[in-house]
Amino acid sequence: MKVALFATCLVDTLTPSVARATATLLQRLGHEVVVPPGQSCCGQMHVNTGYRREAVPIVANHVRAFAGAEAIVAPSGSCVASIHHQQAAVARRAGEHRLADEAEELAGRTYELSQFLVDVLGVTDVGAYYPHRVTYHPTCHSLRLLQVGDRPYQLLRAVRGLELVELPDAEQCCGFGGTFAVKNADTSTAMLTDKMANVLGTHAEVCTAGDASCLMHIGGGLSRLQAGTRTVHLAEILASTEETVTPDQHTAPAVSA
Repeated sequence: MKVALFATCLVDTLTPSVARATATLLQRLGHEVVVPPGQSCCGQMHVNTGYRREAVPIVANHVRAFAGAEAIVAPSGSCVASIHHQQAAVARRAGEHRLADEAEELAGRTYELSQFLVDVLGVTDVGAYYPHRVTYHPTCHSLRLLQVGDRPYQLLRAVRGLELVELPDAEQCCGFGGTFAVKNADTSTAMLTDKMANVLGTHAEVCTAGDASCLMHIGGGLSRLQAGTRTVHLAEILASTEETVTPDQHTAPAVSA
């Protein structure tokens, strides 16, 4: 299958390794990956902060960039949720009915990574190897809007060498929420504190998720605590193999309680 990779603006700017891992994984599974050069933001930031009219040309650009793609895959539940639940509605509200129809049709071919692997490709064992104790944080958009469900768990359970531990109160928000973390910093910090306590309580070496934005928030807090637990995107774990794991990764460092 020919797969168009939607890298997302946050991944492209801050964590490009996640986009590379997604491409590597899909190629390893035998699919051709293309990266449409015209892609940019999906418009979620604008819509969520009330700039709906300004989001219309962004939606139009996204539709143009991915027109004709057989399947579009993104390593982001948040952005895929926006494509499914915001783009067509924003265009239709602005009177751009043709654009709304095109956006709706495109959304039907757009998938979050774990959805694509499990539902479209029918794969749970992607041949990954990751010798670490890992806990999974289900991000709000993937959990509530996309209803990704247990697909990431299915994929993680099939990774050789990986010990998957349950995260207490997993469905609780990490407190990021885009501009929410800036506009409501005290509330966001309190939510993050709860999330970090639950992560550390698992004694996991790695906290993973399907959204780089939430991992950035959680990872920033954990790094300030110097707790020894790091964040790694789901795509990077699934792309990992015995050949790519460095010798020091086979023997994981102890994680403090």
